[in-house]
Amino acid sequence: MTDSPVDQNIVAAAWEHARRAAADCGIEVREITGTDVEVAQEVVREAWGAQQVPQSNLLQALSHAGNAVLAAVQGSRPAGASFGFLGWSGGLHLHSHMTAVARGQQSRGVGYALKSWQRALCLEHGIREMRWTYDPLIARNAHFNLVKLGARVQAFFPDFYGAMDDTVNSGDHSDRFEVSWQLDSDGTMAALQRRDPRAVPAGPSVAIPSDFDALRRESPAAARALRLATRQEFTRHFSAGLRPEWGGDGYVFVAAEPSRHGDKVGSAHG
Repeated sequence: MTDSPVDQNIVAAAWEHARRAAADCGIEVREITGTDVEVAQEVVREAWGAQQVPQSNLLQALSHAGNAVLAAVQGSRPAGASFGFLGWSGGLHLHSHMTAVARGQQSRGVGYALKSWQRALCLEHGIREMRWTYDPLIARNAHFNLVKLGARVQAFFPDFYGAMDDTVNSGDHSDRFEVSWQLDSDGTMAALQRRDPRAVPAGPSVAIPSDFDALRRESPAAARALRLATRQEFTRHFSAGLRPEWGGDGYVFVAAEPSRHGDKVGSAHG
């Protein structure tokens, strides 16, 4: 499945990190199947509303095929859930489709533990890359993905999902950055070990608000204007061969680095 086997020392270290991350926030992470997938459904319902709850038969099929459906629990209470599926466009990878944290469990490290657990599972099965999409205007997610995990943005997709009807994104455009997380890279291991991040090179910047969720609740017109303005900026910088890094209050665009597979990294669409 991969060019060479994953070093078993890296696999063991990944599992140690995953178990420690779960213990640090007082949760248990486990793979779920059968009727237990209701835990994942409950967490998604809390996070995005009933419209986004995946069918139990879909979750069961994903689990049966080996695409781990994960639940984070604290005692008998659901704390979070995550699931994805294998893809091979541009190289074999796990596409992590949904990671949700239950109300009252945010900012405790639950999402971090779930991502770490996914990473360990992937490496154990010879998968060296994970990908997922996120809203580029959500600053906390940008910091989490690009700084805490050490993932890199590889593409920008304006209105990727089209119109959405969930409780978070309804009425907004679904612009998304796609990130690539190279699971055994030096950059990822440095981020997970909380070593000092490398300095962000100078480059053109795009500022975003610290709380875009609050802006679109309180002033939908202003949020829409910002969405369209940043879409123009993102498209222009991606078209120039630049990719964003997190600069603290927004993105700094720098020259794209080649991917592990030697492909050109990312492109603007839309």
